[in-house]
This record gives sequence, C-alpha cells and structure tokens, in this order.
Amino acid sequence: MTPPPASLPEAARADAASLQAFYAREGYLSPLRVLPDGEAAGLLARLQAFEASRPGGLPQAFNAKVHLLFPWLWDLVCDPRVLAPVTAVLGPDVLCWASSFFSKAPGTETEVPWHQDGTYWGLTEPRALTAWIAFTPSTAANGGMQLVPRSHTTALPHVRTANRNSMLPAREEVSVPIPRDEVLQVELAPGEMSLHHVMALHGSERNRSDSARVGFAVRYIAGDLRQANGAKPGATLVAGLDHGTFEMEQRPAADLDPEAVQRYYAMLRKMAQAVFPERNKGR
Repeated sequence: MTPPPASLPEAARADAASLQAFYAREGYLSPLRVLPDGEAAGLLARLQAFEASRPGGLPQAFNAKVHLLFPWLWDLVCDPRVLAPVTAVLGPDVLCWASSFFSKAPGTETEVPWHQDGTYWGLTEPRALTAWIAFTPSTAANGGMQLVPRSHTTALPHVRTANRNSMLPAREEVSVPIPRDEVLQVELAPGEMSLHHVMALHGSERNRSDSARVGFAVRYIAGDLRQANGAKPGATLVAGLDHGTFEMEQRPAADLDPEAVQRYYAMLRKMAQAVFPERNKGR
C-alpha cells in the first residue's frame, strides 16, 4: 500500500478543485497559509495581554464559543482568507459551530487523546471540519497535532475516560489501536492553518519543549446541517445563506462586552443541551 502524502502539494493550494479532491481522499488539508507572520504575532499578543490581565488567564467557561466574546476573534472566524479553503470543501453556505483555544504551556501534562471530532457533535451529517490556526509554531516537540490520513470514512468506537490531562470536554478517546505507521505529524508555522474532517482520527501529545504551543480551533459546518436531536442551538453565519437550522449569533461590540457575555452564556446552555442532553435532564 502506498503511504499517504506527507502534506498538501504546493501547486494544489490555490486551486479549489485540487483542494476538494485532496480533502475528499485524505480527510485533511495542511499547511495552508492564511495570515502573514506579523498578523499572527499580533493576535497572539492580544491573547497574551488578555491572559496577563486576569488571574488564571482565559477562563475555561469562555473557551467554547470564544469568538462571541472578542471582536478580533469573530473577525478571524469570518476572515475570507480562512474561509476560502473552508467553502471550497464545505460549499458556499457555512456556519461556525464553535471555537476554542488549545494552548499547551511548556512542561505541562495536558494532551489531546486520539479521537474523532464528530463523535459527540450530534449533527445530522458529517459535512463539517475543524480549522486549526497556529498562533505559535506547532511541532512534534511542543505537542502539535497528529493525524491519520484517510481515517475519516469510518466512525470508530469511543469511550469516555477519567484522564484528567485530557483537553477534550467529554474526555473521549478511541477504543481501537492507532495505526502508528500511518500517523502524520501536522507541523504549522504561525499564521498557517490545517483543516481536518470531522471524522478524521487525530490527537496530540504533551508539550515537551520550552515554549508554549497556542492554536485556535474553529469548528465549521455546512450551512444546511441540523442537530440530529432536533435542538436549535446557536451558530455564526460566516458565508452564504442562513438555512434557519440554527439560531444566529451576534458579533460582540467589544472584548467581554456585558451584553455579549450574557448572550454567550445563553448560547452555551443551548449548545450543552444539544450536545450533552443527558447532562441536562431534570434541570
């Protein structure tokens, strides 16, 4: 069997048809340059300034739809440079379903166990992906993402674990062996992005370097999808038409604007009811 390609060929990165073909076959696209180095550095500086201003940094409670709290993250989620390859593979109508930072400080034990994103999203179809935008270098040494190409065609069994170092909200993990000889290390420079299919098998190890790894994960879905259980949580229209399947979210007026924070918690409750309905019984 021929090994999967190590990365997206340079010649294919500006051609929509080539992006579609590679993504359909391999289940990912990487690396994609979406921001210049200086712009990525500016975004990292804004995040670090906010974290330095608050004890404990960015609260975990804010890190589910964080673009609803900061205008500069809303603008990044809606940035045409980010959306060009996203719409190439998902179609013209696209929603942002969620967004969060995956940050690993040097020497910490946090990790992302092997999993498929779509296991607990509860969508009617797997026409969805995660865009992973690097704010810092993402490498093997600092716990960069690993992925198994062509693993997106089969839903694998998962279990919920007691792993306290897991960065996943349900602490989920696949319960089958990982094909180690097929694993691809996804390496990104600041301002580069990877896309992976909602069912692509992936994970990341702890940060063994002396510098932080910071990435912004944006969950995009095709605009006509629904929650399979009939719930109608919030989503952000980023391209094309609103199909009426989600409640439309609003851009915040300023960082942590009080009205935006109030709207954020309302949307967070609706999302929890849609994704983890068993946790909300009797409430």
